[in-house]
Amino acid sequence: MTDPRPGILSGIGNTSLVALRQIVPANGSRVLLKLESENPTGSMKDRAALAMIEAAQADGRLGRDGSVVEYTGGSTGVSLALVCAVKGYPLQIVSSDAFAREKLDHMRILGASLEVLPSDDGRMTEKLTRDMVEAARVFASRPGSYWTDQLNNQDQLVAYREMAEEIWRQTGGRLDAFVQSVGTAASLRGTGRALRQRAESIRVVAVEPAESAVLSGGETGAHKIDGIGAGFVVPLWHDRVADQIERVSTDEAATMSLRLAREEGLFGGTSTGANVIAALRVAEQLGPDSTVVTLMCDTGMKYLSAARG
Repeated sequence: MTDPRPGILSGIGNTSLVALRQIVPANGSRVLLKLESENPTGSMKDRAALAMIEAAQADGRLGRDGSVVEYTGGSTGVSLALVCAVKGYPLQIVSSDAFAREKLDHMRILGASLEVLPSDDGRMTEKLTRDMVEAARVFASRPGSYWTDQLNNQDQLVAYREMAEEIWRQTGGRLDAFVQSVGTAASLRGTGRALRQRAESIRVVAVEPAESAVLSGGETGAHKIDGIGAGFVVPLWHDRVADQIERVSTDEAATMSLRLAREEGLFGGTSTGANVIAALRVAEQLGPDSTVVTLMCDTGMKYLSAARG
């Protein structure tokens, strides 16, 4: 007899889309925020983690007795920890003290083993990203290991195409721009491409840290926006992914994340703050009678130790 009760993984996706009411330009577009905080771990990365693991299960890269390895700023690691806990796979994570302590604790609670690399004063840099990747490569050399390798893994694009279909349905096909910050570039690439296939006129806007604006031709640098801005041009990025790129500083992102909480009741992290800053700029550019969609990438509960103020 089939168990009629859905498991926790069935709660991934189909998140709400809400309009900003207070933090909007006077003569700008409508700005809609997709609440990826509604996913089981409070992050959009649940979508990617499930897609990567199930694709590897399906084609045999991840065997029944295998284990999973990943480097991560935190959200992907937490999402993988959830999926691996449910599916019964050991998980080895490489992360850093540059990222929110809450994320590291969450991974451990879900059963992941962690190697935490030291950072340069809590900042994200190109060197740190590359050090994490290399440490994961060593773990992945062990027999039976499957390395999800999120910077290169295209299996996750399917998950974001599904998110695009949700956005299309929720807006009734009435949207003019999609704005998203770039970590691996998978969410921007997968969602943006699928939306463009629906309507070529939709503007796709990438967001990156102003302190490390490598996608728009700037120098690599250090910043404190969790989960984005690897410090180099990531493999899943290409010049046709976005129609424009917006630079947002760590201070701007952090200030906006607090404003969202206090003025809209929406508590997200700094990547969400960066998304909203960029979306408001695009809303001013497009003007009234247009719609801009961006993402609340995760819940601010992952950043409580850094968000007080």
